[in-house]
Amino acid sequence: MLSLSDVQLELAGNAGPVTILRGISLNVEAGETIGLIGPSGSGKSSLLMLMGGLERATGGAVVALGENLGAMSEDALARFRRDNMGVVFQSFHLLPTMTALENVAVPLELAGVKDAFGRARAELVSVGLGARVDHYPAQMSGGEQQRVALARASVTRPRILLADEPTGNLDGVNGQAIMDLLFGLRDRHGATLVLVTHAPELAERCDRVIRLVDGRIDAAPGAVPSEGQGQGFARAEGAA
Repeated sequence: MLSLSDVQLELAGNAGPVTILRGISLNVEAGETIGLIGPSGSGKSSLLMLMGGLERATGGAVVALGENLGAMSEDALARFRRDNMGVVFQSFHLLPTMTALENVAVPLELAGVKDAFGRARAELVSVGLGARVDHYPAQMSGGEQQRVALARASVTRPRILLADEPTGNLDGVNGQAIMDLLFGLRDRHGATLVLVTHAPELAERCDRVIRLVDGRIDAAPGAVPSEGQGQGFARAEGAA
């Protein structure tokens, strides 16, 4: 589903080039759930953005569904994401001048789906917001806004779902609800899920956990290497 080969990322900084990722190689299989963990600044969110074609690698190759993302134009990347990927951000990224229904319908309308608003309404109902479809983001709580963002990411039935700290701006109760919804959407649509998280309880629900340190994949003490899955690690049975 996703294949990264010796991926590197270097960005311009005020004091010169800054190396973010240092040779990441990783394979993600269809239907797999991957948790990306590690200290702040380790490159987790940058790696997720590369997987989604929202950032371009400066070295190596990122291949999604057999397509080399680095070889695509910006327009081609936008169409590829629209047709194959859903992305959930920590800060929601809802359009403030649109209702919840309109926010969720946008990707369907861009894809030319005829019943965009009917499908958007059904997706909002599935995340518990059937009574809030006509509300604007400013009229909703943080947990409700993240539910809208989840509905928007999943309404196109993406084959790949990417989530960057989806519970980071929420309290414990809302965070737990979003976790349950996220994994429920994965199960219902059969999507491959890659998520960045600092929450141990969220990482523990993943099939495989990959820890980044200083832009590299790091095998944690006591972890069992995941055979054939690149340089990540799978949790040992009973490991925390």
